[in-house]
Amino acid sequence: MAEAEYNVTGMSCGHCEASVRGEVSKLAGVEDVRVSAASGTLKIVSAGELADEAVIAAVDEAGYTAVRAR
Repeated sequence: MAEAEYNVTGMSCGHCEASVRGEVSKLAGVEDVRVSAASGTLKIVSAGELADEAVIAAVDEAGYTAVRAR
């Protein structure tokens, strides 16, 4: 199991969170996605390591910008 955290810019509401959650959830191996517009964070639990590029592309597809936090 792997965990990753990203900082996401541009989110301001629950709809924003749902959009990001929906796109990231489509990635293979994702088990849990937690998104907070208030703190601008995205936390992912996955079966294995996810490529940062894939996560960033999924967030971009939702209309926002992500950067790996740790």
